[in-house]
Amino acid sequence: MGITECEITVATKVDVPGILDLQERNLRSNGGALSVPFSREWFEAAIADMPIIVARREGRVVGYVVSTPLTAQAHNPIVRAMLRAYPGSPGAYNYGPICVLESERGRGLAVAMFQALRVRLPAREGFTFIRRDNTASLKVHTKMGMHEVAEFIQDGVAYVVVAYVG
Repeated sequence: MGITECEITVATKVDVPGILDLQERNLRSNGGALSVPFSREWFEAAIADMPIIVARREGRVVGYVVSTPLTAQAHNPIVRAMLRAYPGSPGAYNYGPICVLESERGRGLAVAMFQALRVRLPAREGFTFIRRDNTASLKVHTKMGMHEVAEFIQDGVAYVVVAYVG
C-alpha cells in the first residue's frame, strides 16, 4: 500500500488517542527515536494553537507531525538547549516531532505530511533538533530540504538543529 491510500489532514482532538499510541511506540525508552513525550493535554492544546498534521489509513493514525510556537516546548530542557544554540528568526516555530508507524516508513509519508504542514505555514521558519546519531532522520530531513544550522550537546548527547522556511 502506498501513501495514496492515506488521508493527510489537520489533526483534531479525535486524533489524540492515536497520536499518543504512536508516540508511545516510538519513544526512546521503548526502542524508538522520540526523545520527548507529551501528554494528552499538551497535544489537545497544541492542536488548538497551530497545525498538527496526521496521516490516517482506514481511520487509524499512522503518522503525525507537530508545529508549535517556540514557547510551547520551552519548558523542556532539551528544547531550551536547542533555543540557546539556535533561537530562530522572528515568527519562527518549532517543527516536530514527526513520527511514522514503522510499517509505513519508506513510502514518502513523512515528506507528504511535511509538505502539508509547509502549505499551512507559508514563509515562516520552522526548525527542530535531531540526535546526531539518528542518521535515518537526518537523511529524511535533508531530503525534505532542511539544512543544518547549529549543533548542541545535552546530557552528553550530540544534537543537530535543522531549519527550513515554509
